[in-house]
Formats: sequence, structure tokens, C-alpha cells
Amino acid sequence: MSRMPFIALISLFAAFFAFWQPNTLYAEEKEPIGIYKNGQNFTVKILHYSIEGGIGPAQVELTDGVLRQAGKMGARFVVLELDTPGGLVSSMRKILKSMLNSSIPVLVWVGPRGSRAASAGVFLVAASSFAGMAPQTTMGAASPIDASGKNIDSTMSKKVVNDLVSLVRTVAARQNRNLNWYEDAVRNSITITSERAAASRVVEVVAPSIQDFLVQAGKHGVHTQHGTVHFSQEQLEIVTYEPNFRYQVLSWLVDPQIAYLLLLAGVACLFIEFTHAGAMIPGVIGALALLLGLYAMSILPTNIVGLLLILFSLVLFALEIKITSYGFLSLGGVAALLIGSLILFPEDDGHMALPISLILGTTGAITVIMCGTAYLAAKAMRKKPASGLQAMIGETAEIVSWTGMKGKIFMYGTLWSATVDPKKYPDGIELENGSVVIVKSIDDLTVTIDVK
Repeated sequence: MSRMPFIALISLFAAFFAFWQPNTLYAEEKEPIGIYKNGQNFTVKILHYSIEGGIGPAQVELTDGVLRQAGKMGARFVVLELDTPGGLVSSMRKILKSMLNSSIPVLVWVGPRGSRAASAGVFLVAASSFAGMAPQTTMGAASPIDASGKNIDSTMSKKVVNDLVSLVRTVAARQNRNLNWYEDAVRNSITITSERAAASRVVEVVAPSIQDFLVQAGKHGVHTQHGTVHFSQEQLEIVTYEPNFRYQVLSWLVDPQIAYLLLLAGVACLFIEFTHAGAMIPGVIGALALLLGLYAMSILPTNIVGLLLILFSLVLFALEIKITSYGFLSLGGVAALLIGSLILFPEDDGHMALPISLILGTTGAITVIMCGTAYLAAKAMRKKPASGLQAMIGETAEIVSWTGMKGKIFMYGTLWSATVDPKKYPDGIELENGSVVIVKSIDDLTVTIDVK
């Protein structure tokens, strides 16, 4: 059965998922809860959401969705519960942009106990309209590093650090926070505890819970476009925004390293399917992995040339099976795979989205798999057939009767009509009964033989 319809179907779905964008990554929108009342006894409706883990494109979409929902339900404030080791600078900038341009103030609380706001998280705290930390939490270490955790190139580092220092000072100055500490956090990766942070004007308060944080914010007053707003605990109406399962999956999926591994796994499995007709399981797994990888890359900032180079490496490895290139096509495939991996994701403010150790490790593993599979497939294709008429070529047979150009031979327990090559033996050949000859070719049911 031809595999072309199967391959075409995979390609069609891959193209669809690569360009399809979801309308939302978050929970279903619900009807507004509570009523906003003008006057002394108004209700302060607050929409609460959490970011736990790395900051990436999924968290950008989540924040945008929360701000839209807050506007629809008439929320006065949004409060972010934060626990993050950092993340992509590009994603952090997008979240900052949404926060700074929102008509609804965003409050940030680092909690619960044991949480941290490191790296990109420092910028979110600095940009908040009101900030607090739970006891036994820390914040800081905002120096830019590459994806493997190492410091970036010194020349590039100066440019990136100066840019990030300007950003953090600008957003921290809005709430009259300790600009020197925020600058130090970026330049020297310093950290600070919650108690010292509140005492040093890095954040406004220390609060053991989100409710206590909001009560203290109400007493302190939160600056808005219309002035400072004070409120009491009795006026609070907190609505928690719960992302659905789809967001939880996508927040894992759009990690650049996960997307890269899915892409390479898909390419490798499809290559195995192409070289082993009818295996099916590698084809199904490869198609799913490739579709998920392409979907993630439709959200992530992806270099299309890098993606095409990786797919081109698959073509070169496949051609190695059909064409005798003495390894040249395989070397080209390795080069295309390596270069494509290096440029697949643009540098994120001076550092690679993929650590070089991951690129070299996966490239090496995929190269071994593809070259090994290509070698076995080529060996199988060039191997002498083990069954059928073609398996008889090169075997020996015994003459039963012979006259000039033709006669009968006995082979595999069966009598066969036989002849000789007229170009080699134009006048025929004399063969005695019982002579052993070699089968050179088979045409229909006539065997061409030659003298052994």
C-alpha cells in the first residue's frame, strides 16, 4: 500500500496547526460576579490569578486574558500571586506592557511562604501598582543569563544589562520604590528577603496571605488613574481566575526546549516510518510530536529559516538511502540540523533560548538515529532477495537436457526452461547432462544461464 496519502495527510495537518492560532489560552469567561456601587459603601471587586513557574508566551496570554476579563466584570484591581524563577525577557516585556497600559491597576504579591520572584519576576514586582511579599520569600537575582544558566558574552552583557537597568528603574520609579536596589538586582544579581524588602522600600508590605495583602493595600491606598483608592476588608470581593487544563498543558508546551525536543522527535520518528514501510507506530508518534512542536513554534518567536533547515536535514538523510554519496548527504544533513537548531529561536535580549549543551546533545543523538536507520535501510535494499524468483539469481542448477541455445535445467526440485545469452554465445554452447551452471537472470519462466 502506498504511503503517500498517509504522508500527505500528516503534511496537511502540520500546515494547519502551524498557522492556526487559538482565540484564548485561558478559562471560560464567566458572568460578572457582584455589583459595583457608587458612594461610601461601594464594593471593591478584585480579580486574582497566579503565575507559578517560568514566564513565557503562555503567561503573556494568561495575563492579557485576565485583564480583559477584569474589564468585563467591572473589577477595580487585578492581583497577581507570583512564584517564579524567571523566564524569557521578551515575554516579561510583553507582560509589563500589558500591565502599564491597562486601565486596571495590577497588584503583585510574592507568595505563599517559600516562594520567590527571581530574574524576570523582579520586573513584574517593580511595575506593580502595589507590591508585597509573604514571610520567608525572596526576590532578586535579575542579571541576564543564557538558557543554560551561564553569564552571556561580556560585550553583549553590557548592552543588555544597561537596557534592563533603564527599564527596571523606570517602572519602579512610578511607585517611588528603592531604585538603587532594583538596579543592583540587575547589575549584581543581589537578592533580598521579604522583611528587608519592606523596610528598604523595595515593596510596600509583608503579608502572610493574599487577603491580608489586600487589606494592607486598602489601608495604604492604591494609586490609580483617578487618584488614590482606599478600601476596607468588608468592601473586598475577591474573584479567583482559574485557568483550564488547556492552559496548564500549553504553559508546558510552549517552553522553547520542549518545543525543540518535540520537533526533533517528530522528525526522527517520521524518518523511521519512511524507511520502514508499514511500521505505523513511529509514524503516529512522529506526526503527533511534529504537530505539537509546530503548534508551539507558531506561538513562540521562531526563525522560519532554522525550521526549514531542520526539515531539510530530514530530506538529506532520506536521500542518503537512495543515492550513493559516500556520506556527503549525511554530512549535509548533520550540518543543516546543527545550523537550524542554532538559529531556530532568535536571541532573547542577548542570550540563546536553547542552551548549546541541549543543541549538541540532541543533534548528536538524532544524527546517530538517522544515520543508523539510513544504513540499515540501505543495507536491506541492497541485500540479495531471500525469496521469490529474484532469489534464484546467482544460484546453481543442473543440466537435464541441452541442445545449442536452449534446454532444461533442474533447480529447487523443479524443471525450468533455460537459455544462454545470444550475445555471448551466438552459436550456442555444448553442455552435458548433469553439468552445473549458474543462473544469471529470469524472464517470465525462462532462465538465462552461464557456465560456472
